[in-house]
Amino acid sequence: MKITTLGIDLAKTVFHLVGLDEKGHDVMKKKVSLKDLAATLQNIPPCRIAMEACGSASFWGRKFEAMGHTVILLPPQYVKPFVRTNKNDWNDAHAIAEASLRPSIPTVPIKTEEAQDLQSLHRGRQLLIEFRTATINHIRGILAEYGIVLKVSAQKVEQELAQLLNDAEDTRISPFLKETLRTMTTELAGLYDKVKEYDRKIEAFAKENPLCQRLMTVPGVGILTATVLLAMVGDPFRFKNGRHFAAYIGLVPRQHSSGGKNVLLGISKRGDTYLRTLLIHGGRAVVRSVQNLASSGQELRGRNAWIADIALRRGYKRAAVAVANKNARVIWVLLTKNDAVYDPTALRAKKAA
Repeated sequence: MKITTLGIDLAKTVFHLVGLDEKGHDVMKKKVSLKDLAATLQNIPPCRIAMEACGSASFWGRKFEAMGHTVILLPPQYVKPFVRTNKNDWNDAHAIAEASLRPSIPTVPIKTEEAQDLQSLHRGRQLLIEFRTATINHIRGILAEYGIVLKVSAQKVEQELAQLLNDAEDTRISPFLKETLRTMTTELAGLYDKVKEYDRKIEAFAKENPLCQRLMTVPGVGILTATVLLAMVGDPFRFKNGRHFAAYIGLVPRQHSSGGKNVLLGISKRGDTYLRTLLIHGGRAVVRSVQNLASSGQELRGRNAWIADIALRRGYKRAAVAVANKNARVIWVLLTKNDAVYDPTALRAKKAA
């Protein structure tokens, strides 16, 4: 029987394959090792291959497409309802194959190697920041045991720690502990330098990419947000409109509706947490700048007036999320239209007309 759909349960060393024919009947069940996977797929006639979107899915997707297969990546949460009875690798592979036959289930695009490289750069930077934060908290915890409480700000900790170690007359801590803290301070300074090196690499990429430059014209979108958008979004035309793109990031309200009564809750928080965090942080910066303009007595118009009104009625945090949602919709337009340029004055003129 000819295999039309092949479900693959990805793993590190052992892969489970379940093949279905055009009527959805099982025609193949095979367990393959890592070294034999490529050769096994090479000997199968071109078919549709379905996998869950996981760490190695894009790599295998590119490899299988080069063999002539059609590859579909599915979100894991949409595959889970198709798992029958007990969970095991065979049932997972069968569920992936069955889920891929449902046209209503969304798919995940295969990332290019360049997008994965850029995403890895962001992940490496984020890991260094976590190490830096952990080191700072460790130093603060040690000194707290000696009755020395440092400020929460990382910059303040660095200043107060340098003052403490360089003050020979300060006897609150012993010379032995000072040497220990100097070693930790050296490691902390190395982490700062590594983060700056990652920042330089990301900034260099943003300067050379014209799409990043256009995205950065949107208030609240900086170098980090623009570059991570290129790494994680993929094909923007798979989204119907800007609202669909905002929903993909998780910036639209959740629903708990029944009986014709619509109940809206907080944002859904679906999609990539890192991308959503950057957009909301950018929204916070925009709201804060608008509030500073309002406090200085300047007249607010257009977008700034809208932001100030939401911040006044709904609060600072909700206003930041609203700005992030608005920015996501604008970003979708910039991603889908090569000649589109962000121009807030043109938007105001259009609304007035």
